[in-house]
Amino acid sequence: MAGRINDDDVKVVRDAVPIDTVVSEYLQLRPAGGGNMKGLCPFHDEKSPSFQVSPSKGLFHCFGCQEGGDTIAFVMKIDHLSFSETVERLAAKAGITLRYEEGGYNPTHQRGERIRLVEAHKAAADFYVEQLGGEEAAIGRKFLAERGFDQSAAEHFGVGYSPAGWDHLTRFLRGKGFSDKELLLAGLSQDGRRGPIDRFRGRLMWPIRDISGEVVGFGARKLRDDDNGPKYLNTPDTAIYKKSQVLYGVDLAKKDIAKASRAVVVEGYTDVMACHLAGITTAIATCGTAFGTDHIKILRRLLMDNGSARVIFTFDGDAAGQKAALRAFEDDQKFAAETYIAIAPDGMDPCELRLNKGDAAVQDLVEPRTPLFEFAIRQIVSRYDLETPAGRASALDEAGPIVARIKNGASQHEVAVQLAGILGILDTQFVVKRVAQMARWARDRGGRGPAGPASSSPSSSASSSSYASGQSPALSGPALNLRSPAHRTERELLKLALQRPELVSPAFDAYGVDEFTAPPYAAVRRAVEDAGGAEQGMASAPEYLAGVREAAPNDAVRALVTELAVEVFHGKTIDESYAGEQLVRVRLRAVDLRIHDVTSTLARLGTGADHERHQAVQNELWVLQQYRQSLRNSGAAAL
Repeated sequence: MAGRINDDDVKVVRDAVPIDTVVSEYLQLRPAGGGNMKGLCPFHDEKSPSFQVSPSKGLFHCFGCQEGGDTIAFVMKIDHLSFSETVERLAAKAGITLRYEEGGYNPTHQRGERIRLVEAHKAAADFYVEQLGGEEAAIGRKFLAERGFDQSAAEHFGVGYSPAGWDHLTRFLRGKGFSDKELLLAGLSQDGRRGPIDRFRGRLMWPIRDISGEVVGFGARKLRDDDNGPKYLNTPDTAIYKKSQVLYGVDLAKKDIAKASRAVVVEGYTDVMACHLAGITTAIATCGTAFGTDHIKILRRLLMDNGSARVIFTFDGDAAGQKAALRAFEDDQKFAAETYIAIAPDGMDPCELRLNKGDAAVQDLVEPRTPLFEFAIRQIVSRYDLETPAGRASALDEAGPIVARIKNGASQHEVAVQLAGILGILDTQFVVKRVAQMARWARDRGGRGPAGPASSSPSSSASSSSYASGQSPALSGPALNLRSPAHRTERELLKLALQRPELVSPAFDAYGVDEFTAPPYAAVRRAVEDAGGAEQGMASAPEYLAGVREAAPNDAVRALVTELAVEVFHGKTIDESYAGEQLVRVRLRAVDLRIHDVTSTLARLGTGADHERHQAVQNELWVLQQYRQSLRNSGAAAL
């Protein structure tokens, strides 16, 4: 049985791998103020970045979907790993050797399934690369050379060769300690009559890496006429490879895509190679499937949907390429980026273009020429006879709904004007109004969807009971009225206690849980108390925050702790004066509430009450009133 990873080693791993470095492997991050970074959340669809990372605290939090946690939690969530698998992966990146309790360390048995499959793919990739230099692979080297790729190009992209025998790779990986079950699960082997055999045989091999750079699959190109298989054979969907969620070359292109706010989508592995070698290092390709929604999600996180972002599709000029372009346009509105299409005049793909006309021709190809919407409209319109009124009307009826799908009103109007010009309809306003009418009809048919955030928030009482009972709320996020000055101030004070404890200690630790009127905030205050108080945070911020999150009674409170630990402050200058204001406001609110309660008690007692009891209540009221006045006059000095 696998041993438990030593707690001290887990802490070392958590501290050794910066969270912003890890998160940046999956999405583009930009400064968000206060030392934080922001990006588009990888866990839900959003148009503007609400995902924040705090490098100094080692935490992330999404203010949209409420996901949050530390580096380990992020990797677990995004790559669907167990806790131990995540720690092992991060430890390997940081060069840290882990210690295991409850027995010795056996790499074969200690590794989780996903890590074992990734390791098998890495070993297979190395094996294939080595085979490319052999005598049998001469046909593969010839294939590459004929397309303008030398040995250094093959090495840069990790291109290899799978031997033509039945089980060369299978036997090699068995010798590395991998079981037949693991090889079948990885899609590297398949069942044969006498046991597992190699899935890929006698083919040129391209390793397919995920966005973090790990090999998760292969694309295999047929080389011989006696190979009865398809021209390209890809790894089947496995636990680590989903073709609809992988982009070939994204590991090499992601930094330049983020830097240039531009991505070039091509059709094949050799096209990616040609583009990169020609200087178009933002080129990526799908892996045997159409460009779809999951691919868009990957690109949007890298582009961050800023106003200057561009996505350029290059498709063959044949009928299949035109069909692929129209299919891409179906998802065009899921981008906030401008989308274009680039087709070489002779219908050549980027690989052929580079071979025939050189790198400059490839560079010129991907300079945006035709907006994708215009290309799609022209393809539709070309099927009609625009010389006749009936033909123009029919073309408008088919192309109009496409323009009507454009969500931005100004863009929709502009494209409608262009459509009128393409159709040859002189009455431009007629086309604009017709498209607007189609857009209204589409909205009416589709309905207006669920109610907005205000009506979907759980009630305060429901949220209070969930936090108090230790259960997660029905909907994500606390039910707090942030328009309430009291709630806003309590939130700001808790943010100070978590992010800048030196500004509020030791005064904060003297505040009672009941001084926080919102139940979720009271729960966070209790977690800080149970973790040893805010003073603990003056020594080590990451350890202190980890302690508070650990002390939280449930996931809802834990998520709120993370959220408050990364949220930007409302004040412009965060110093002792600002912290003092928040301390005083929360205390004043608590004193006011207590004065209200005592006054009510005094009124209920009336004049016939026990004299000592009446006097005691009156004394308490007087003391509270004096304290309130002192707080108002002296501020934080009166605390």
